[in-house]
Amino acid sequence: MMSVSSTEPQTAPTTSPQDTPRPNTAKKSSLYAQYRKIYPKSVAGTFRRLKWLALIVLLGIYYVTPWIRWDRGPGAPDQAVLVDLPGRRLYFFFIELWPQQVYYLTGTLILGAVGLFLATALAGRVWCGYACPQTVWSDLFLWVERRIEGDRGDRIRLDHAPWSLAKLGKKAAKHAAWLLIALATGGAWVFYFNDAPALAGEMLRFEASGNVLLFIGLFTGTTYLLAGFAREQVCIYMCPWPRFQAAMQDEESLVVTYEDWRGEGRAHLKRSQSWEERRAQGHGDCIDCAACVHVCPTGVDIRKGPQMACIGCGLCVDACNDVMAKIGRPGDLIRFDSLNAQIARADGAKPRFKPVRPRTIIYTLILTVVGGLMAAGLVLKPKVDVNILRDRAPLFVTLANGDIQNAYTVKVLNMTRAAQDYRLTVKGLPGAALSVAGGDGDAAAEAVDVHADPDSVATYRVLVRVPRDAIRQTSTPAAFVVTRQPDGLAVQHDTVFLAP
Repeated sequence: MMSVSSTEPQTAPTTSPQDTPRPNTAKKSSLYAQYRKIYPKSVAGTFRRLKWLALIVLLGIYYVTPWIRWDRGPGAPDQAVLVDLPGRRLYFFFIELWPQQVYYLTGTLILGAVGLFLATALAGRVWCGYACPQTVWSDLFLWVERRIEGDRGDRIRLDHAPWSLAKLGKKAAKHAAWLLIALATGGAWVFYFNDAPALAGEMLRFEASGNVLLFIGLFTGTTYLLAGFAREQVCIYMCPWPRFQAAMQDEESLVVTYEDWRGEGRAHLKRSQSWEERRAQGHGDCIDCAACVHVCPTGVDIRKGPQMACIGCGLCVDACNDVMAKIGRPGDLIRFDSLNAQIARADGAKPRFKPVRPRTIIYTLILTVVGGLMAAGLVLKPKVDVNILRDRAPLFVTLANGDIQNAYTVKVLNMTRAAQDYRLTVKGLPGAALSVAGGDGDAAAEAVDVHADPDSVATYRVLVRVPRDAIRQTSTPAAFVVTRQPDGLAVQHDTVFLAP
Protein backbone atom coordinates (compact mmCIF):
# COMPACT_ATOMS: atom_id res chain seq x y z
CA MET A 1 0.00 0.00 0.00
CA MET A 2 1.10 3.51 -0.68
CA SER A 3 1.08 6.12 2.11
CA VAL A 4 -0.36 9.52 1.40
CA SER A 5 1.09 12.58 3.27
CA SER A 6 -1.33 15.15 4.60
CA THR A 7 -1.26 18.60 3.08
CA GLU A 8 -3.14 20.32 5.95
CA PRO A 9 -1.20 23.01 7.80
CA GLN A 10 0.25 22.05 11.22
CA THR A 11 -1.01 24.05 14.21
CA ALA A 12 1.10 24.87 17.27
CA PRO A 13 0.12 23.13 20.47
CA THR A 14 -1.81 25.27 22.86
CA THR A 15 -0.30 26.11 26.29
CA SER A 16 -1.88 27.24 29.49
CA PRO A 17 -0.72 30.41 31.28
CA GLN A 18 0.93 28.37 33.99
CA ASP A 19 3.02 26.57 31.37
CA THR A 20 4.47 29.80 29.98
CA PRO A 21 8.18 30.11 30.97
CA ARG A 22 8.94 33.05 33.21
CA PRO A 23 12.24 34.93 33.57
CA ASN A 24 14.40 33.89 36.53
CA THR A 25 14.40 36.85 38.87
CA ALA A 26 16.33 35.09 41.69
CA LYS A 27 19.56 36.90 42.60
CA LYS A 28 22.64 34.83 41.96
CA SER A 29 24.94 34.45 44.95
CA SER A 30 28.68 34.91 44.60
CA LEU A 31 31.32 32.63 46.01
CA TYR A 32 33.38 35.66 47.07
CA ALA A 33 32.49 38.67 49.16
CA GLN A 34 32.58 41.94 47.28
CA TYR A 35 35.40 44.22 48.39
CA ARG A 36 34.21 47.08 50.56
CA LYS A 37 36.68 49.91 50.92
CA ILE A 38 37.23 51.01 54.50
CA TYR A 39 37.65 54.67 55.41
CA PRO A 40 38.95 54.78 59.00
CA LYS A 41 38.13 57.99 60.80
CA SER A 42 40.68 59.86 62.88
CA VAL A 43 40.30 59.63 66.64
CA ALA A 44 42.08 60.98 69.70
CA GLY A 45 42.65 59.19 72.97
CA THR A 46 44.91 57.00 75.03
CA PHE A 47 45.25 54.13 72.59
CA ARG A 48 45.72 56.42 69.62
CA ARG A 49 48.60 58.09 71.45
CA LEU A 50 50.09 54.69 72.21
CA LYS A 51 49.89 53.80 68.53
CA TRP A 52 51.62 57.05 67.56
CA LEU A 53 54.34 56.36 70.13
CA ALA A 54 54.84 52.82 68.82
CA LEU A 55 54.93 54.08 65.22
CA ILE A 56 57.55 56.74 65.95
CA VAL A 57 59.76 54.42 68.01
CA LEU A 58 59.60 51.46 65.61
CA LEU A 59 60.11 53.50 62.45
CA GLY A 60 62.93 55.38 64.16
CA ILE A 61 64.64 52.09 65.03
CA TYR A 62 64.18 50.79 61.49
CA TYR A 63 65.54 53.87 59.70
CA VAL A 64 68.31 54.80 62.16
CA THR A 65 69.81 51.41 63.06
CA PRO A 66 71.92 50.94 59.89
CA TRP A 67 73.72 54.22 60.63
CA ILE A 68 74.84 53.26 64.14
CA ARG A 69 78.59 52.56 64.31
CA TRP A 70 80.36 49.92 66.42
CA ASP A 71 84.16 49.65 66.66
CA ARG A 72 85.32 46.06 66.12
CA GLY A 73 88.96 46.79 65.46
CA PRO A 74 91.01 47.26 62.31
CA GLY A 75 89.85 45.45 59.21
CA ALA A 76 86.37 44.76 60.59
CA PRO A 77 83.13 46.49 59.54
CA ASP A 78 82.08 49.22 61.94
CA GLN A 79 78.33 49.01 61.29
CA ALA A 80 76.49 47.96 64.45
CA VAL A 81 73.90 45.77 62.67
CA LEU A 82 75.04 44.22 59.41
CA VAL A 83 74.28 41.07 57.44
CA ASP A 84 77.50 40.63 55.49
CA LEU A 85 76.56 38.12 52.80
CA PRO A 86 79.86 38.24 50.83
CA GLY A 87 81.84 37.81 54.06
CA ARG A 88 79.32 35.30 55.45
CA ARG A 89 78.97 37.07 58.78
CA LEU A 90 76.15 38.51 60.85
CA TYR A 91 77.05 41.41 63.11
CA PHE A 92 74.81 42.66 65.90
CA PHE A 93 76.69 45.14 68.04
CA PHE A 94 79.14 42.97 70.10
CA ILE A 95 77.82 39.70 68.61
CA GLU A 96 79.47 38.19 65.54
CA LEU A 97 78.00 35.01 64.09
CA TRP A 98 79.49 32.70 61.48
CA PRO A 99 77.47 30.41 59.17
CA GLN A 100 78.28 27.46 61.45
CA GLN A 101 76.42 29.24 64.26
CA VAL A 102 73.10 29.50 62.46
CA TYR A 103 71.49 27.74 65.42
CA TYR A 104 71.40 31.15 67.12
CA LEU A 105 68.96 32.20 64.41
CA THR A 106 66.81 29.20 65.33
CA GLY A 107 66.89 30.27 68.96
CA THR A 108 65.92 33.81 68.00
CA LEU A 109 62.94 32.54 66.02
CA ILE A 110 61.86 30.40 68.97
CA LEU A 111 62.10 33.41 71.29
CA GLY A 112 60.08 35.51 68.86
CA ALA A 113 57.36 32.89 68.46
CA VAL A 114 57.01 32.11 72.16
CA GLY A 115 57.17 35.81 73.00
CA LEU A 116 54.28 36.37 70.61
CA PHE A 117 52.38 33.51 72.27
CA LEU A 118 52.93 35.09 75.68
CA ALA A 119 51.86 38.56 74.50
CA THR A 120 48.71 37.07 72.95
CA ALA A 121 47.88 35.11 76.11
CA LEU A 122 48.18 38.30 78.15
CA ALA A 123 46.75 40.99 75.87
CA GLY A 124 45.31 39.40 72.73
CA ARG A 125 46.53 40.73 69.39
CA VAL A 126 48.58 43.54 70.90
CA TRP A 127 51.37 42.74 68.43
CA CYS A 128 49.01 43.12 65.47
CA GLY A 129 47.56 46.37 66.74
CA TYR A 130 50.81 48.15 67.61
CA ALA A 131 54.03 46.49 66.43
CA CYS A 132 53.31 44.54 63.25
CA PRO A 133 55.11 46.16 60.26
CA GLN A 134 51.89 46.00 58.24
CA THR A 135 50.08 47.99 60.95
CA VAL A 136 52.90 50.50 61.40
CA TRP A 137 53.30 51.36 57.72
CA SER A 138 49.52 51.31 57.11
CA ASP A 139 49.11 53.84 59.93
CA LEU A 140 51.75 56.05 58.35
CA PHE A 141 50.18 55.81 54.89
CA LEU A 142 46.73 56.54 56.35
CA TRP A 143 48.08 59.60 58.15
CA VAL A 144 49.42 60.91 54.83
CA GLU A 145 46.06 60.19 53.19
CA ARG A 146 44.22 62.17 55.87
CA ARG A 147 46.59 65.09 55.60
CA ILE A 148 46.04 65.36 51.85
CA GLU A 149 42.47 64.18 51.25
CA GLY A 150 40.84 64.90 54.62
CA ASP A 151 39.08 62.77 57.19
CA ARG A 152 36.63 59.96 56.58
CA GLY A 153 33.74 61.96 55.15
CA ASP A 154 36.00 64.03 52.92
CA ARG A 155 37.67 60.92 51.50
CA ILE A 156 34.35 59.22 50.80
CA ARG A 157 33.03 62.30 48.98
CA LEU A 158 36.27 62.66 47.05
CA ASP A 159 36.20 59.05 45.85
CA HIS A 160 32.59 59.37 44.68
CA ALA A 161 33.07 62.78 43.07
CA PRO A 162 33.71 63.03 39.30
CA TRP A 163 37.29 63.48 38.20
CA SER A 164 38.54 67.08 38.26
CA LEU A 165 41.85 68.87 38.50
CA ALA A 166 41.44 69.20 42.27
CA LYS A 167 40.74 65.49 42.70
CA LEU A 168 43.58 64.55 40.35
CA GLY A 169 45.99 66.79 42.25
CA LYS A 170 45.10 65.30 45.64
CA LYS A 171 45.36 61.73 44.37
CA ALA A 172 48.68 62.44 42.67
CA ALA A 173 50.10 64.12 45.80
CA LYS A 174 49.00 61.20 47.99
CA HIS A 175 50.51 58.52 45.79
CA ALA A 176 53.72 60.53 45.35
CA ALA A 177 54.08 60.72 49.15
CA TRP A 178 53.35 56.99 49.44
CA LEU A 179 56.00 56.18 46.87
CA LEU A 180 58.57 58.32 48.69
CA ILE A 181 57.87 56.54 51.98
CA ALA A 182 58.01 53.16 50.24
CA LEU A 183 61.28 54.12 48.54
CA ALA A 184 62.76 55.13 51.91
CA THR A 185 61.60 51.77 53.29
CA GLY A 186 63.27 49.78 50.53
CA GLY A 187 66.39 51.94 50.69
CA ALA A 188 66.71 51.46 54.44
CA TRP A 189 66.34 47.69 54.07
CA VAL A 190 69.36 47.31 51.76
CA PHE A 191 71.46 49.30 54.24
CA TYR A 192 71.23 46.34 56.62
CA PHE A 193 73.11 44.23 54.04
CA ASN A 194 75.71 46.82 53.00
CA ASP A 195 77.80 49.50 54.64
CA ALA A 196 75.23 52.29 54.92
CA PRO A 197 77.43 55.37 54.29
CA ALA A 198 79.29 53.72 51.41
CA LEU A 199 76.08 52.50 49.76
CA ALA A 200 74.40 55.88 50.24
CA GLY A 201 77.34 57.51 48.42
CA GLU A 202 77.05 55.02 45.57
CA MET A 203 73.34 55.70 45.29
CA LEU A 204 73.88 59.47 45.19
CA ARG A 205 76.46 58.99 42.43
CA PHE A 206 74.12 56.60 40.58
CA GLU A 207 76.67 53.80 40.96
CA ALA A 208 74.53 51.32 42.91
CA SER A 209 74.67 47.74 41.63
CA GLY A 210 71.81 45.99 39.89
CA ASN A 211 71.17 43.74 42.90
CA VAL A 212 70.80 46.75 45.19
CA LEU A 213 68.37 48.43 42.80
CA LEU A 214 66.42 45.18 42.44
CA PHE A 215 65.84 44.82 46.17
CA ILE A 216 65.07 48.50 46.62
CA GLY A 217 62.45 48.19 43.90
CA LEU A 218 61.08 44.99 45.40
CA PHE A 219 60.59 46.43 48.88
CA THR A 220 59.37 49.75 47.51
CA GLY A 221 56.69 47.98 45.48
CA THR A 222 55.56 45.66 48.27
CA THR A 223 55.38 48.49 50.82
CA TYR A 224 53.42 50.67 48.40
CA LEU A 225 50.93 47.91 47.58
CA LEU A 226 50.48 46.38 51.04
CA ALA A 227 50.35 49.59 53.09
CA GLY A 228 48.64 51.74 50.48
CA PHE A 229 46.07 49.39 48.97
CA ALA A 230 45.84 45.99 50.70
CA ARG A 231 45.88 47.29 54.28
CA GLU A 232 43.24 45.38 56.26
CA GLN A 233 43.11 42.68 53.56
CA VAL A 234 46.57 41.58 54.68
CA CYS A 235 45.41 41.26 58.29
CA ILE A 236 42.18 39.45 57.42
CA TYR A 237 43.15 37.19 54.51
CA MET A 238 46.93 37.03 54.05
CA CYS A 239 48.24 36.79 57.61
CA PRO A 240 47.98 33.30 59.19
CA TRP A 241 48.07 34.57 62.78
CA PRO A 242 44.29 35.33 63.11
CA ARG A 243 43.55 31.69 62.24
CA PHE A 244 45.16 30.23 65.34
CA GLN A 245 45.34 33.16 67.76
CA ALA A 246 42.37 31.73 69.67
CA ALA A 247 44.52 28.78 70.70
CA MET A 248 46.85 31.18 72.52
CA GLN A 249 44.06 32.93 74.44
CA ASP A 250 41.87 31.88 77.33
CA GLU A 251 39.18 33.39 79.57
CA GLU A 252 41.76 35.65 81.27
CA SER A 253 43.29 37.20 78.13
CA LEU A 254 42.73 40.94 77.75
CA VAL A 255 40.93 41.63 74.47
CA VAL A 256 38.73 44.42 73.13
CA THR A 257 35.23 43.75 74.47
CA TYR A 258 31.82 45.41 74.38
CA GLU A 259 29.69 45.47 77.53
CA ASP A 260 26.46 44.35 75.92
CA TRP A 261 24.82 43.94 79.31
CA ARG A 262 25.18 47.68 79.71
CA GLY A 263 24.89 48.93 76.14
CA GLU A 264 21.93 46.91 74.84
CA GLY A 265 19.42 47.46 73.51
CA ARG A 266 20.97 50.06 71.37
CA ALA A 267 19.02 52.97 69.91
CA HIS A 268 19.68 56.51 68.76
CA LEU A 269 19.56 59.15 71.47
CA LYS A 270 16.79 61.70 71.29
CA ARG A 271 17.41 65.14 72.75
CA SER A 272 14.08 65.22 74.53
CA GLN A 273 14.57 61.76 75.99
CA SER A 274 15.87 61.22 79.51
CA TRP A 275 17.95 58.23 80.49
CA GLU A 276 15.18 57.01 82.74
CA GLU A 277 12.87 56.95 79.74
CA ARG A 278 15.46 55.06 77.69
CA ARG A 279 15.80 52.48 80.42
CA ALA A 280 12.06 52.12 80.63
CA GLN A 281 11.96 51.47 76.89
CA GLY A 282 14.65 48.78 77.21
CA HIS A 283 17.50 50.85 75.73
CA GLY A 284 21.07 50.90 77.05
CA ASP A 285 24.04 53.25 76.91
CA CYS A 286 24.90 52.47 73.27
CA ILE A 287 23.31 55.19 71.12
CA ASP A 288 24.12 53.32 67.89
CA CYS A 289 26.34 56.12 66.55
CA ALA A 290 28.72 53.62 64.87
CA ALA A 291 31.73 55.68 65.96
CA CYS A 292 33.49 52.46 67.00
CA VAL A 293 32.99 51.05 63.51
CA HIS A 294 34.08 54.20 61.68
CA VAL A 295 37.47 54.38 63.43
CA CYS A 296 38.29 50.67 63.08
CA PRO A 297 41.12 50.09 60.56
CA THR A 298 39.64 46.70 59.61
CA GLY A 299 35.95 47.73 59.63
CA VAL A 300 34.97 45.54 62.61
CA ASP A 301 31.80 46.15 64.62
CA ILE A 302 33.06 45.09 68.03
CA ARG A 303 29.47 45.10 69.35
CA LYS A 304 28.99 41.80 67.53
CA GLY A 305 31.55 40.14 69.79
CA PRO A 306 35.15 38.96 69.29
CA GLN A 307 36.04 38.61 65.63
CA MET A 308 38.99 37.32 63.65
CA ALA A 309 39.43 40.66 61.85
CA CYS A 310 39.90 42.61 65.11
CA ILE A 311 43.59 43.50 65.52
CA GLY A 312 43.22 44.72 69.10
CA CYS A 313 44.34 48.30 68.49
CA GLY A 314 41.79 49.82 70.90
CA LEU A 315 40.83 52.78 68.71
CA CYS A 316 37.18 51.85 69.17
CA VAL A 317 37.72 52.31 72.91
CA ASP A 318 38.89 55.88 72.34
CA ALA A 319 35.98 56.63 70.00
CA CYS A 320 33.35 55.21 72.36
CA ASN A 321 34.80 56.95 75.41
CA ASP A 322 34.67 60.25 73.55
CA VAL A 323 30.97 59.71 72.76
CA MET A 324 30.17 58.62 76.33
CA ALA A 325 31.83 61.78 77.66
CA LYS A 326 29.72 63.96 75.35
CA ILE A 327 26.43 62.38 76.40
CA GLY A 328 27.32 62.27 80.09
CA ARG A 329 27.57 58.51 80.51
CA PRO A 330 30.36 56.46 82.17
CA GLY A 331 33.21 55.48 79.89
CA ASP A 332 34.63 52.07 78.98
CA LEU A 333 31.48 50.76 77.35
CA ILE A 334 34.10 49.26 75.04
CA ARG A 335 37.27 48.32 76.87
CA PHE A 336 40.20 45.92 77.07
CA ASP A 337 38.90 43.20 79.32
CA SER A 338 38.86 39.43 79.81
CA LEU A 339 35.87 37.14 79.44
CA ASN A 340 35.87 36.30 83.15
CA ALA A 341 36.10 39.99 84.05
CA GLN A 342 33.15 40.77 81.80
CA ILE A 343 31.08 38.10 83.52
CA ALA A 344 32.06 39.51 86.91
CA ARG A 345 31.13 43.08 85.88
CA ALA A 346 27.76 41.92 84.57
CA ASP A 347 27.07 40.24 87.93
CA GLY A 348 28.16 43.33 89.85
CA ALA A 349 31.30 41.66 91.25
CA LYS A 350 34.82 43.07 91.28
CA PRO A 351 36.84 41.76 88.33
CA ARG A 352 40.36 40.43 88.78
CA PHE A 353 43.06 40.12 86.15
CA LYS A 354 45.19 36.98 86.47
CA PRO A 355 48.38 37.31 84.46
CA VAL A 356 49.97 34.32 86.23
CA ARG A 357 48.33 31.16 85.00
CA PRO A 358 49.54 27.82 83.58
CA ARG A 359 50.01 28.89 79.96
CA THR A 360 51.79 32.14 80.81
CA ILE A 361 54.05 30.26 83.22
CA ILE A 362 54.92 27.72 80.51
CA TYR A 363 55.64 30.44 77.94
CA THR A 364 57.79 32.35 80.45
CA LEU A 365 59.76 29.23 81.33
CA ILE A 366 60.42 28.49 77.65
CA LEU A 367 61.60 32.06 77.10
CA THR A 368 63.83 31.87 80.17
CA VAL A 369 65.39 28.53 79.23
CA VAL A 370 65.97 29.33 75.55
CA GLY A 371 67.17 32.86 76.32
CA GLY A 372 69.49 31.55 79.03
CA LEU A 373 70.97 28.92 76.73
CA MET A 374 71.57 31.49 74.01
CA ALA A 375 73.15 33.92 76.45
CA ALA A 376 75.41 31.20 77.85
CA GLY A 377 76.32 30.12 74.33
CA LEU A 378 77.29 33.67 73.39
CA VAL A 379 79.39 34.11 76.52
CA LEU A 380 81.14 30.76 76.03
CA LYS A 381 81.28 31.00 72.25
CA PRO A 382 84.66 29.59 71.13
CA LYS A 383 87.12 31.70 69.20
CA VAL A 384 88.27 28.73 67.16
CA ASP A 385 86.44 25.87 65.48
CA VAL A 386 87.44 22.97 63.24
CA ASN A 387 85.64 21.03 60.53
CA ILE A 388 86.92 17.65 59.35
CA LEU A 389 85.98 15.96 56.08
CA ARG A 390 87.52 12.54 55.33
CA ASP A 391 88.36 11.71 51.72
CA ARG A 392 86.00 9.16 50.18
CA ALA A 393 88.07 8.23 47.15
CA PRO A 394 90.06 6.26 47.99
CA LEU A 395 88.81 5.27 51.41
CA PHE A 396 92.34 4.33 52.46
CA VAL A 397 95.78 3.70 51.00
CA THR A 398 98.21 0.90 51.90
CA LEU A 399 101.76 2.27 51.84
CA ALA A 400 104.86 0.35 50.79
CA ASN A 401 105.87 -0.33 54.41
CA GLY A 402 102.39 -1.70 55.21
CA ASP A 403 101.08 1.37 57.01
CA ILE A 404 97.46 2.41 56.39
CA GLN A 405 96.88 6.03 55.37
CA ASN A 406 93.68 8.12 55.40
CA ALA A 407 93.39 11.66 54.02
CA TYR A 408 91.32 14.42 55.63
CA THR A 409 90.42 17.98 54.71
CA VAL A 410 90.86 20.06 57.86
CA LYS A 411 89.30 23.54 58.06
CA VAL A 412 90.40 25.69 60.99
CA LEU A 413 88.13 28.65 61.70
CA ASN A 414 90.00 31.54 63.29
CA MET A 415 87.26 33.74 64.82
CA THR A 416 89.62 36.41 66.09
CA ARG A 417 91.02 39.59 64.57
CA ALA A 418 94.64 38.40 64.86
CA ALA A 419 96.65 35.72 63.06
CA GLN A 420 96.85 32.49 65.05
CA ASP A 421 99.05 29.38 65.09
CA TYR A 422 97.59 26.00 65.98
CA ARG A 423 98.91 22.50 66.69
CA LEU A 424 96.98 19.62 65.15
CA THR A 425 97.02 16.17 66.80
CA VAL A 426 94.88 13.05 66.58
CA LYS A 427 93.51 10.86 69.40
CA GLY A 428 92.38 7.25 69.40
CA LEU A 429 94.95 5.94 66.89
CA PRO A 430 98.04 4.38 68.51
CA GLY A 431 101.25 5.21 66.67
CA ALA A 432 99.54 7.64 64.31
CA ALA A 433 101.70 10.11 62.35
CA LEU A 434 100.43 13.25 60.63
CA SER A 435 101.68 15.27 57.67
CA VAL A 436 100.32 18.11 55.57
CA ALA A 437 99.89 17.38 51.88
CA GLY A 438 101.94 19.67 49.69
CA GLY A 439 104.73 19.98 52.23
CA ASP A 440 107.52 17.55 53.05
CA GLY A 441 105.77 14.22 52.60
CA ASP A 442 108.30 12.36 54.74
CA ALA A 443 107.96 14.73 57.68
CA ALA A 444 105.24 12.74 59.41
CA ALA A 445 105.01 13.40 63.14
CA GLU A 446 102.66 13.08 66.08
CA ALA A 447 101.56 16.71 65.59
CA VAL A 448 101.66 19.29 62.82
CA ASP A 449 101.57 23.08 63.08
CA VAL A 450 99.10 25.07 61.00
CA HIS A 451 98.46 28.79 60.59
CA ALA A 452 95.25 30.79 60.14
CA ASP A 453 94.96 34.41 59.08
CA PRO A 454 92.74 36.83 61.04
CA ASP A 455 88.99 36.20 60.77
CA SER A 456 89.40 33.51 58.15
CA VAL A 457 89.19 29.79 57.43
CA ALA A 458 92.50 27.96 56.90
CA THR A 459 92.15 24.76 54.83
CA TYR A 460 94.70 21.93 54.91
CA ARG A 461 94.78 18.42 53.52
CA VAL A 462 96.17 16.25 56.31
CA LEU A 463 97.47 12.70 55.83
CA VAL A 464 97.20 10.31 58.78
CA ARG A 465 99.18 7.03 58.68
CA VAL A 466 98.89 4.23 61.22
CA PRO A 467 100.94 0.99 61.47
CA ARG A 468 99.00 -1.98 60.15
CA ASP A 469 99.42 -4.03 63.32
CA ALA A 470 97.92 -1.14 65.40
CA ILE A 471 94.58 -1.36 63.57
CA ARG A 472 92.13 -3.87 65.07
CA GLN A 473 88.98 -3.07 63.04
CA THR A 474 87.93 -1.68 59.68
CA SER A 475 86.48 1.52 61.19
CA THR A 476 88.24 3.02 64.20
CA PRO A 477 86.79 6.06 66.04
CA ALA A 478 89.25 8.91 66.25
CA ALA A 479 89.32 12.64 66.99
CA PHE A 480 91.31 15.60 65.72
CA VAL A 481 92.39 18.12 68.35
CA VAL A 482 93.28 21.69 67.36
CA THR A 483 95.18 23.55 70.09
CA ARG A 484 95.83 27.28 69.81
CA GLN A 485 99.35 28.40 70.59
CA PRO A 486 100.45 29.50 73.09
CA ASP A 487 97.34 29.77 75.34
CA GLY A 488 96.32 26.12 74.86
CA LEU A 489 92.69 26.76 73.82
CA ALA A 490 91.61 23.46 72.24
CA VAL A 491 88.68 22.16 70.23
CA GLN A 492 87.98 18.59 69.17
CA HIS A 493 86.20 17.04 66.18
CA ASP A 494 85.30 13.36 66.01
CA THR A 495 85.94 11.28 62.89
CA VAL A 496 86.79 7.71 61.87
CA PHE A 497 89.86 5.97 60.44
CA LEU A 498 89.20 3.29 57.82
CA ALA A 499 91.37 0.23 57.10
CA PRO A 500 91.12 -3.06 55.19
